[in-house]
Amino acid sequence: MAGTTGASRGLARKERQVLFVCVENACRSLMAEAMFNANPPPGWRALSAGTRPASAPNPRTLPMLREIGLEAPAHPPVALTSEMLSVSSVRVTMGCIDDASCPARLKELDYRDWGLPDPAKLDDVRFREVRDQLRERVEGLIRELRLTDDRTKARGPTT
Repeated sequence: MAGTTGASRGLARKERQVLFVCVENACRSLMAEAMFNANPPPGWRALSAGTRPASAPNPRTLPMLREIGLEAPAHPPVALTSEMLSVSSVRVTMGCIDDASCPARLKELDYRDWGLPDPAKLDDVRFREVRDQLRERVEGLIRELRLTDDRTKARGPTT
């Protein structure tokens, strides 16, 4: 499913997009997508992608999400595309995008780096810690986007 775009994955044109990016799109970015889309602000959706996507999600990703009542996204790990970068309003990297794995264009765009360790290399206790840190950050991003949207609505249309 490499090369799949947000539009072909069911995003309505009017929805704004958050893009979660890591190297393999097998743990952190997939979990972030699931967490965000469980309770997104109105008009927002999340996608996730990898700079060198794995062939399948990490085998612990789904069980770790189920522990907190969530399901993994329905898609396998997907490759990051220029279109995904272009149409995303918010781009978040997980702390694994270095010069060797990062498309140069991502570093030219506005993005946030959350600097989280790769849970695939950790035991279950530490995997859960990363998952829980990720959940806190996703919830914070959702609050931020809701607040920004509320302030924009309160100001009304600009002339």
